[in-house]
Amino acid sequence: MRKLLFSTVLSVTLAGGSLLTGPVWAQTQLRPGGQTQGELGRGDDQLDSGEYVDIYEVQGRAGQPLSVTMRSDDFDTYLMVRGPGDFEQDNDDGGDDGTNSMLDVRLPVDGTYRITATSFEPGESGRYSLSLGAGGNGPRGGNMGGDAGGGGLSPDRPASGVLASGDRTLSTGEFADIWSFPVRRGQTYSVSLNASDFDPYLILRGPGGLSEDNDDDTGQRGTRNSRIRFTAPADGTASVSATSFASGETGRYQIALEEGGRGSGGPGRSQQGAYQPPERPVQGAITVGQTVSGSLGRGDRQLDSGEYIDTYTVRGRRGQQLDLRLTGDGFDPYLAIQGPGGLSEFNDDDSEGGGLDSRLFVTLPADGEYRVTATSYEAGEAGDYRLSVVPATGRGQAGRPQQDSYVENDRGRREVAGGTIRIGDTVGGTLQSGDDQLESGEYVDTFTFRGQRGQRVAAELTSSAFDAYVLMTTPSGEQLENDDGEDSTDSRLDTVLTEDGEYTVAVTSYQPGETGSYRFSVLPSQGSQRQAAVPGGPRVFAIMVGISDYGDEANNLPYTDEDAEKLAETLDREGVLNASSVVLTNAEATVAGVRRAFTAVAREAGPDDMFLFFFSGHGSQEDSVTSAQEPDGRTETIVLRDGEITDQEMARLFNSLDTRLSLLVLDSCFSGGFARNVVDRPGVMGLFSSEEDLTSAVADKFEAGGYLSHFLRAGLAGDGDGDGDGAVTAGELATYLRAQFVAEVRGVESETMEGQRNYQNLVIDRGGVQIDDIVLRLASYGSSAGGL
Repeated sequence: MRKLLFSTVLSVTLAGGSLLTGPVWAQTQLRPGGQTQGELGRGDDQLDSGEYVDIYEVQGRAGQPLSVTMRSDDFDTYLMVRGPGDFEQDNDDGGDDGTNSMLDVRLPVDGTYRITATSFEPGESGRYSLSLGAGGNGPRGGNMGGDAGGGGLSPDRPASGVLASGDRTLSTGEFADIWSFPVRRGQTYSVSLNASDFDPYLILRGPGGLSEDNDDDTGQRGTRNSRIRFTAPADGTASVSATSFASGETGRYQIALEEGGRGSGGPGRSQQGAYQPPERPVQGAITVGQTVSGSLGRGDRQLDSGEYIDTYTVRGRRGQQLDLRLTGDGFDPYLAIQGPGGLSEFNDDDSEGGGLDSRLFVTLPADGEYRVTATSYEAGEAGDYRLSVVPATGRGQAGRPQQDSYVENDRGRREVAGGTIRIGDTVGGTLQSGDDQLESGEYVDTFTFRGQRGQRVAAELTSSAFDAYVLMTTPSGEQLENDDGEDSTDSRLDTVLTEDGEYTVAVTSYQPGETGSYRFSVLPSQGSQRQAAVPGGPRVFAIMVGISDYGDEANNLPYTDEDAEKLAETLDREGVLNASSVVLTNAEATVAGVRRAFTAVAREAGPDDMFLFFFSGHGSQEDSVTSAQEPDGRTETIVLRDGEITDQEMARLFNSLDTRLSLLVLDSCFSGGFARNVVDRPGVMGLFSSEEDLTSAVADKFEAGGYLSHFLRAGLAGDGDGDGDGAVTAGELATYLRAQFVAEVRGVESETMEGQRNYQNLVIDRGGVQIDDIVLRLASYGSSAGGL
């Protein structure tokens, strides 16, 4: 697993850059607008690939545009810029003659940036000039060129910009402005880009491999605006490009950053923002069934637009239907109610009773205290009024029928009260003229149900009368939607609930104005057909090998035998380890012993099972013929007590399996080289502790033989179940392991057989295994899953 001899010479690296052969220091400080002359040649620092290098520093501010140009008549120039937050940009050719270099960048954060002046080929030398401009003055450099808008973004402080000719340009021709903001690991953010002049498009990049693109905001049906909601995988600085869907589009836009990311409005419609009552003391309390009298006039509070205002509070229950009426003497009344659950309704005139009086029918979305506002339509109007709040006695909102729906379950049929259903219910109903409508004209019935994080549900809508469409809103405001299920115009939205609380589902149609009867259900789900077919229980057939005592074969290793034993204990405790599984440690872990175990366990594992081969110990390399499978001319091996098994033999062993999924986990030096040989057919996935030419380290701080061994146990015990649904998928396990390596293994040194030094990096190869394919179902789901 670990090489016996280690070089004592440590190279110094630039952040995200190439290795240098000597100590690094800044050659001089540069300032925007400045220029310096330099020379590359013998005695300078060198990259490990042989190029001479001079390094300069510049102090930058967040959002500052910067243009760096390097020219030379003696050699082909090359520029690199490195800075805080993993910022890095490189450029080879950027001048008119093709051998000068230019970088035009916008700095993401305040801090010190290093500019590396070097050559394209090793050993090139000669004089050069380096100039630092204010940005946006040269031809395209890197992926973008031209001037740039953008800057820093702050939560809840929207910014505006303009895409125009002369902006930065993507390689595909779209203009782009770059905005940056700091992110914290585990925190959720939402970035929205709104524009009426062009079709907005967002491109997000950030620390920890964060990479998201979005064209249209799925939470706003019928709109072209763009929105990305994400959870940061690591601390650092994220950058988002505000651009367009098609090349050459221009116009004004607004960009906004939210921390915590609550969505807006109801299903498919924007929030009502025309009326916002002032946060002032209320006039008094009113109870349901009560009528109060009052007067608007001089001395009363006033809205900013000049209307006098009286405010009352009323306590209500979720699902309670109220009829609010405001009549006035000598003025045109105006009535509003706001409160828990995002309720915000207002009304000028009673459409049923005629005249100028105001009336509202509402269904309260949550328990709590609501604020009722009595005011006038015109500024300065005064007079006496009467305000009443009474039960709505089953009536719908004025001018529209009640939502026509009922629930069928094992207890029979019952009418839906206030749209409230439970998981497991099936609803029958009708979309009809007079129903609520989305902004884009579709009729909609709305239902609510309570759910818990980790529950997997399927919201299914079927109709022979219209093309079904379902929109689900989470308690925090995120929207999910689905048009068509499999091979039909019915709709099926299968999802894992991400939080506890009340979920809202809008039942509607794909086209405006469609009507007809439907059946709708929210049922427990086992996921897709592929996922539902995966059984639970002791379906993991494993061979777990760990060697600490190598005898005379190699130097001994700490904890590696315990890695195999602890993995077996974890899987057994979680109720997923099959009794046919085998643990081999130390003297038991011979070549013949591993081959026998493989034959025996493979014979027991069937098409519905998962096979796992785990190894923690020494790894090695042997010279071989260069080929497509061994491009470096070396064969990788795992070192057993009395010999070795090569990557080629491991491939033959895996080819004998007939299982749903086969997982190869190697926590050993050079283990990444097994991927090309073994992960070569459907259903095989590989996890490797290091790249194929680099060593792996002992995880002393975790008292484990290797980092992969330690994190794998936690991941398969439930920590890798990212959505909490009781099943660890291939995508979830990969994401969990990568996040742990980023957090805990960054900076752990590694080296090649020749002593070239780098850092240990996890290798994951899913091959033909899909993101949502289930690795295992947790038997402890719903009780105590998750810990070691």
